[in-house]
Amino acid sequence: MASDSFAEACEIVDSIVGDQAESWDLAGLLPSRVLADLGGRGLLCPQVPETYGGLGFDSSSTGRLTAHVGARCSSLRSVMTSQGMAAWTIQRLGDMAQRHAYLSELTAGKVAAVGFSEPDAGSDLSAITTRIKRDGDHLVLSGSKVWVTAADYADLLVVFGQFGDGAAAVVVPTASPGVTVTKVADPLGCRAAGHADVEFDSVRLTENSLLGGSAQSLQLLVTTALTYGRLSVAWGCVGILRSCLAEATRHARTREQFGKPLAQHQLTARNVAELLTAEHIATRSCEYASQCWDAKRPEMVTAAVMAKYVSAQHAVRGAATAVQVLASAGARDGRPVARAYRDAKLMEIIEGSSEICQLILAEQAFNASYQV
Repeated sequence: MASDSFAEACEIVDSIVGDQAESWDLAGLLPSRVLADLGGRGLLCPQVPETYGGLGFDSSSTGRLTAHVGARCSSLRSVMTSQGMAAWTIQRLGDMAQRHAYLSELTAGKVAAVGFSEPDAGSDLSAITTRIKRDGDHLVLSGSKVWVTAADYADLLVVFGQFGDGAAAVVVPTASPGVTVTKVADPLGCRAAGHADVEFDSVRLTENSLLGGSAQSLQLLVTTALTYGRLSVAWGCVGILRSCLAEATRHARTREQFGKPLAQHQLTARNVAELLTAEHIATRSCEYASQCWDAKRPEMVTAAVMAKYVSAQHAVRGAATAVQVLASAGARDGRPVARAYRDAKLMEIIEGSSEICQLILAEQAFNASYQV
């Protein structure tokens, strides 16, 4: 990807977001014009190939753009993650006709979300009870999903469910009869990300909504989407850390206590040093995971889990550190550091909790042959 294309993408994001992130957070809503504008430019799923109207970014460039968006508004970045997951799932599992049909819509302004979790199936996705059944020339979808990021804005949903002897993913227009979207009221973090619960009451779908056309392994389906989502969240956490670092250093330079700027107090300097270190560690972890993705290395999945785990943990601690540096100035609801404090905690939960990431990484360590 040319550097000028990336720079242009960042400039577009800056011009559209401006200083509105605080008002979006307080209102719990992203303007539809913002999503339509960014989506229509392909910026909500920049990794989609140019063939389908996308920007054709590689994972590294997509990650850098994701961090840029995340530093300005984690709610918008969350929608970007959902759109990217949906697009990647369609790109990986769909046939040529499905890719042309659906990806072209996602790069033309439509918004998509991905339904994994259910009331009794969160970390344990094998407990999914949503069912996809054939009924003549149609499919029937029944079940429910919870905490579906961006669902309140979505035109399309990529939904995972049991299908025959395996599992499948289907693309569901939210306007379909039997689809009920209920916005989650007052979420802790990413308040404007459009989190919603979705009910599917015998929703009838055409055959071409079934990605791949047959039953597949649930683990394969979920891993396909979650790997993209985990890496996107990780890069978003880099953005959170960069925002916190910018706010903490600005405040420490200008706020005076005991006759000198906070920056000249050693304990404040220590906090800022920890923030800087956290941002560097998270960035390097994400860069490595994206390099694995772009090179199609077999360790790509594990690297994405590692990046998500490391970045989320550092974002939580880094946001708390930034609040400590800003003190009461960091406790104003809607302001960058206050948003980061709430948003970061959610990053330890979504796309696989920190505990699930630990189990995956431990299994990798036990299965590896380490020699000293």
